This record gives sequence, structure tokens and C-alpha cells, in this order.
Amino acid sequence: MPMRLRLAMHGRAHYRVFHLVAVNQRARRNGKPAEVLGIYNPNVPAGQDHKTVEWSVDRIRYWLHVGAVPSKSVVKLLELGNILKPGSVYHPNSTEKKASL
Repeated sequence: MPMRLRLAMHGRAHYRVFHLVAVNQRARRNGKPAEVLGIYNPNVPAGQDHKTVEWSVDRIRYWLHVGAVPSKSVVKLLELGNILKPGSVYHPNSTEKKASL
């Protein structure tokens, strides 16, 4: 069963919250995940000046180690959080992408 790390969309219109999930790659966007790895809230709450991301770094590294492939948007978040190095094999512009997987 090929696994993917992707964002599942939740919340109401104009106030979306995204769950970072490990899911079968053939499952629907909001289908039942194998595991919820984190929450990304792109909305800035009143009184704060930044977006929030809560995630389990150990579990994300585990899923990457066992072969789960992150989506493009998840790769961007993981690079911003220093979990993946810029230009990693998962990065969309990587030249060694197909050779090393």
C-alpha cells in the first residue's frame, strides 16, 4: 500500500485548517488517514502575527523513512520547518528525484 503525506482540508469557508496526514495515495483528500501527523492553521488569530503549525517531527521522519512520499505543499512546509533540507529528493525541482527513489 503506497503511502503519501498530504494535507487534508477541514474547517468552514474562508477559515480553513489543514491536517498533515499519512494516507494511502489512492484515498480521497479528506478520507480516513492512517495517522494524523500535525495541524497547519494558515489563518492568523487575533492578537498574533504569525501562522501556526503543530506537528510530530518523530512520526513525520518515521513515515519518510518507511517510504511515504510527501506532496508538493507538504514538502514546502517541511522545508520551512527544517525537517527536510532544501533541494531534497522530494523537492519538485530536484534533479536526482527519480534516480534515488
